[in-house]
Formats: sequence, structure tokens, C-alpha cells
Amino acid sequence: MVIRAVVFDIGGVLEITPDLGVDRRWETRLGLPAGEINARLRDVWQGGSVGTITLDDVHGSLRDRLGLDDDKLAQYMADVWREYLGTANNELIEYARRLRPRYRTGIVSNSFVGAREREQAAYGFEDLVEEIVYSHEAGFSKPDPRIYALICTRLNVLPGEMVFLDDVEMCVAGAREAGIHAIRYQDNAQAIAEIEKLLASP
Repeated sequence: MVIRAVVFDIGGVLEITPDLGVDRRWETRLGLPAGEINARLRDVWQGGSVGTITLDDVHGSLRDRLGLDDDKLAQYMADVWREYLGTANNELIEYARRLRPRYRTGIVSNSFVGAREREQAAYGFEDLVEEIVYSHEAGFSKPDPRIYALICTRLNVLPGEMVFLDDVEMCVAGAREAGIHAIRYQDNAQAIAEIEKLLASP
């Protein structure tokens, strides 16, 4: 089956997102044991990732559960978004740009409420690809088969006509189970070479 679409993950792929140790620094600052922020907010992070809560809800939970005043809340969220957004993987972004108009292009991202606006401001992803499926807007996340079906529908392609690039093995496996040609991202040279090999296949 001829490949008609190439779809990318964001974090760890189009964005370079090293662990900046935000929670560890804030746990030290707030006098909390290691892992306590995640333990107190696990349901908040999950809810925000599939859009069952708003960003205002997130902020309210941070105030209530971590005892943050408005200034500390603003500082904490600035640190969280800095880590979330990382820096642009410019080589891969330019490669994605060059695929159009020969191929349909898209993004599927396990995201968080507020991500679309911030990533558009930082990187212009809405101008880079035709369709973006964010988990916080879709209501489900990778590797849920519904998210792969959704991007296929939006791009009007069959699963076997799509290449998908992700850095998380669980998400790659989910895409393969959905019938998509999925590649595990390791570095730009490897990823581009594997995509090009699939695009060249008859």
C-alpha cells in the first residue's frame, strides 16, 4: 500500500524535552519529600491530559494541594511549561515541512490543557502540518486505538497508508496494532532514513 501521510509525535520528537528537574526543585523549595508533588497531583495531570479538567482547575488544585500563592503558582507553571515545551528540533521540523505537499502530514500528541496555544506560539505547529490531534482535546491518549483512528479519519487515509514517528515504545506498538507503519524515534538521522525507506517502498 502506497504511503500517503506522515505523522509525528511532539515531545521528544519535534520538541527536544529533557527532564529539567522541575518537581524536584519545587519539592526542595516547599519542603516536600521526593515524589510528593506527583503523588498529590497524579489525578490532575491525568485529567489535564485528556481534557476532563480545565487549566483553571489545574491552577486551583495547585493552590489547594501544594499551598501555592498566586506568585508561586505563576512561577511553578512557568517552570512546568518551560520543561514541557523544551526546544525546537529544527532539523526534523524542517524535514516535516518539506514533506508537503507530496504527503499529508499530521501530529498526534499526548498533551495537556493549554498546550495547543503555547506550542503554536512557540513553534507554529498548526502551520507546519495539516492536522493536529491533541489528547486533551480528543479525550483519549496514545496508545488508545481511537486516537490513531482519529488522525486517519482527519487525514482521510487508511492506517496502512500512514507512517507514524514516536519516541515511546508503547505508543509505537499501539500504532502498529492499529495497522500503521510506526517508527521508534532515536535520533534525526535514523528517523528520517527509516521514513524515507518506507516512502520509497512500492
